[in-house]
Amino acid sequence: MTVERVVITSGEPAGIGPDLCLAVAALDHPCELVIAGDPGVLAARAAALGWSGTLEPHDPSTPARAHRAGHPKLLARPAAAPVVPGRLDPANAGHVLALLDAAADGCVSGEFAAMVTAPVHKGVINDAGVPFQGHTEYLAGRLGCRRPVMLLVAGDLRVAVATTHLPLRRVPDALSRELLAGTLEVLDAGLRERFRIERPRILVCGLNPHAGEGGHLGSEEIDVIAPAVAAARDAGIDARGPLPADTAFTPASLAGVDAVLAMFHDQGLPVLKHAGFGRGVNITLGLPIVRTSVDHGTALDLAATGRADPGSLRAALDLATWIAG
Repeated sequence: MTVERVVITSGEPAGIGPDLCLAVAALDHPCELVIAGDPGVLAARAAALGWSGTLEPHDPSTPARAHRAGHPKLLARPAAAPVVPGRLDPANAGHVLALLDAAADGCVSGEFAAMVTAPVHKGVINDAGVPFQGHTEYLAGRLGCRRPVMLLVAGDLRVAVATTHLPLRRVPDALSRELLAGTLEVLDAGLRERFRIERPRILVCGLNPHAGEGGHLGSEEIDVIAPAVAAARDAGIDARGPLPADTAFTPASLAGVDAVLAMFHDQGLPVLKHAGFGRGVNITLGLPIVRTSVDHGTALDLAATGRADPGSLRAALDLATWIAG
């Protein structure tokens, strides 16, 4: 049986990312677990949390072996400035991005079978002068992916978004037939390739209340969304909609559906997080590598307290390992 080597980036060092990495590393896993982070930060966090494991240097020349509880491998990347739990420092923005670069490049080279990302803080990276919308957009740019698709998973519920980290007032102008048709193509391919679903069934939400009410509450459904769904169906994709978002997530509507495509971030994600917060997983479709992530943020107030829940990171690691296997 092949053992996959999976790297977890520890994220914003002042947040709960290092805590979660150590918590997950305290359990056995069928993959080899490599944590990308600052050795000093991880050692200090281990001491604060009473974690008694050992961080062993990562050696890519050795065969991958299943992770033994308390013995993760370490891909060391130093922080630029001292780290205080709960206190952001723009000086460490480059460190956070260096972790992502090392993990993504390692996946491309074959050193890693997949990457899992602990949360980063978008604001502090932008405060450092680096335009940063989020993991999805950053990795797409680094890996040359034209149309990444953010898909969140909680149990049997899968929700993708047509637009990601965008101010709400800009969403209608961002939607186009080309964008939606391309998003449906990537989503369909990702469900087939990553989730091994032979013929995915995709439900598409409308943008406006009541899916526009026949044009009386907005014309995007008529002018943009319905034609994109029709084009996708012509291309062999089993998509239907647009459906009103307030009924799209009812049990009757979701019966037999493999994924829902929401038009914007806060249309689809609140439903998924209500259904499975703490065990949800974010996966980026359309990349040439496997990347999963947690469904939450940096929780600065919980850093080094021992109260951070590692459930989502564990679920992200399990999903990445399954997809890569």
